[in-house]
Amino acid sequence: MAMERGSFAARHDFDALPLSPEVDVRCAQFSEIAALSDMAHRLVPGVRIGAGELATYFAFDRQSLLTFSRRGDLLGGMAFLFLSDRGHDALLLDDICLTAPETCHLASPDERVSAIYIWAIAATGRGIAGLGKAAAHLRQIRFRNADCYAQPASVAGREIMKATGFEPVPSFQSDLWCYERPWNRQPMRMPGGIIQARSFTDARH
Repeated sequence: MAMERGSFAARHDFDALPLSPEVDVRCAQFSEIAALSDMAHRLVPGVRIGAGELATYFAFDRQSLLTFSRRGDLLGGMAFLFLSDRGHDALLLDDICLTAPETCHLASPDERVSAIYIWAIAATGRGIAGLGKAAAHLRQIRFRNADCYAQPASVAGREIMKATGFEPVPSFQSDLWCYERPWNRQPMRMPGGIIQARSFTDARH
């Protein structure tokens, strides 16, 4: 996975990140793909995904690539693989090529998503504040029950994973981290057999 350069000191659950009014987050346009690819190669260690690959998957699902901008200036972006049930299993079994996944592992644009793989985050300066609105994007009905996965490729990326509620998970996939959506979590068992669960209904919208 891919992560941006910069710090992320505040700790928040990914679905509870604040919505920064300073950063605009929206689905990318084809004309922005080359700039986003260049930014990823400059900021993220070991990135091998080029503009052509981004364009291919963006054409398959236009919600899979977001841009972060401020006053018209591009600050970064975030790319996802929206996995089907088959793709979800393949991810955990290390049976998927994450640099060039086959479309049979991806959910179709009209299909609910089984798992979200965060392919890349690349941002500069205040761009990282766009994560809150990116999380809101992933609370749409199609995505909201899908847990998020990532493989941090840098110290900064690992810090962001820890700060937003991601944890390493056992899998055949190397260094795979998972963020379990709050409404998917099992209620905590309290002493005396009392089960207490917090409602996250409002957080889904």
